[in-house]
Amino acid sequence: MLTLPKYVLITPARNEAQYIELTLKSVVAQTVRPLRWVIVSDGSTDGTDELVRKYAADNSWIELLRMPERQERNFAGKVLAFSAGYAKVKDLEHDAIGCVDGDASFDPDHFAFLLQKLAEDSTLGLVGTAFKESTSSTYDYRFVSIEHVTGICQLFRRKCFEDIGGYVAAKGGAIDRIANIAARMKGWKTRTFTEKTYFHHRQMSTAQQGILKARFKDGAKDYAVGSHPIWELFRTLYQMTKAPFIIGGLALLMGYTWSSVRGEHRPVSEEMTRFARREQMQRLKEFLTGKTLRMRA
Repeated sequence: MLTLPKYVLITPARNEAQYIELTLKSVVAQTVRPLRWVIVSDGSTDGTDELVRKYAADNSWIELLRMPERQERNFAGKVLAFSAGYAKVKDLEHDAIGCVDGDASFDPDHFAFLLQKLAEDSTLGLVGTAFKESTSSTYDYRFVSIEHVTGICQLFRRKCFEDIGGYVAAKGGAIDRIANIAARMKGWKTRTFTEKTYFHHRQMSTAQQGILKARFKDGAKDYAVGSHPIWELFRTLYQMTKAPFIIGGLALLMGYTWSSVRGEHRPVSEEMTRFARREQMQRLKEFLTGKTLRMRA
């Protein structure tokens, strides 16, 4: 029997009182618990801290780290919160590091499943599973390869995380995508295992914005990580088939185009842009030639 890696978890949380108790219950119920779980309250004002303290009182491996309230809200703040949490656990003997959002819930064997995958394949650097949301049955991987692990729940092999230098504090987002691409650039495999799912209780990218604004920002994120224009066109066409029909796809394309016209700064290197575009065009070629029906899914 394989020995499962030891792991730690970090949860950056900002005003997650609506959902975080579901996350707390899920992690407490895991068949393989983390050595330490640091929940970083990023200036929460809604009762998040009180809920975490309640569970930490009965579980010594849960730690609340309170950070000052920030006036500016952007994705770089999540990275700063994660880094503050990781500083609390980096000296523990661990083999894997997980970043978990405070609005997700899991089956009791979720992390045991992921740790087993890491134990079975030493070339895996980043793993996760598919997820469900209230608005859809499961996430559609037609235009997101199973090599992409969504940032709601990412579990890194420690060596991989160190190789990529951790998360990039990109204000506009796409933090999880950058980490995925960086891992593959370093020669690690990244994989979403679709045979298992977890539940995301808030629709992606809609924490404090409407769906069209979220789609616009998704397009800007695509530009930020260097998505190929042809790939973006196909992604737009696909998004038009999902609610809000037509206009959702147009909002995505507008976000990408607006960032392009403005010449927005990309938080990634030219090398990473070229690498990402090669991957996209290879997947698109395979999809269009019928070599795969679900883009490597």
